[in-house]
This record gives sequence, structure tokens and C-alpha cells, in this order.
Amino acid sequence: MITIHHYLILSSILFSIGVVGVLTRRNILIIFMSIELILNAVNINLVAFSHLLKDVIGQAFAVFVITVAAAEAAIGLGIVIALFKNRETVNVDEIDLMKW
Repeated sequence: MITIHHYLILSSILFSIGVVGVLTRRNILIIFMSIELILNAVNINLVAFSHLLKDVIGQAFAVFVITVAAAEAAIGLGIVIALFKNRETVNVDEIDLMKW
């Protein structure tokens, strides 16, 4: 039988992979995918605890987080495309548009 501990372990593994991806990768697309992994780990926690507590607020909040993540991905992808047109790179170390 699958208990809440299984969901928490899965969520912590996904969260750890996401954090490692954000901290170690220099490609901005990989960083965005790692942020999405972190958000999905949070959603698994929200839905698992919502099911455990027999409350729908956690599930509603998870849908809100999914909506925000979709908007973040769309805006982030637009920024990446604009940066790639200007600098022809998606490497975070080489993007210095904000410097004087």
C-alpha cells in the first residue's frame, strides 16, 4: 500500500534533483526545467497532505501553483528567445545585458 511516506520520498528526490540542477547547470533552459521540477515536488506534497487531511484546499493551491508555473515558463521562454536573438547563447555566465 502506498502511504504518505512514499509521496514525501518521491517529492524530496524531485526537489533535490531540481536544486542540484539549478545550482550546477549553466544552461538557462536546464535551470528552468529544474525550477519546474521543484514546483512539481511542492505540488506532490500539497496533494499528498490534502489527501491525508481530507481537505481540498491543498489541491486547489496545487492547481494555482501549476498555473503560475505555466505562466513562468511562458514568460521565461520569451526572455530566453529574446536573449538568444541578442547574444546567441543560452549560457547564464555569458549573459551580461544588465551590466553597464
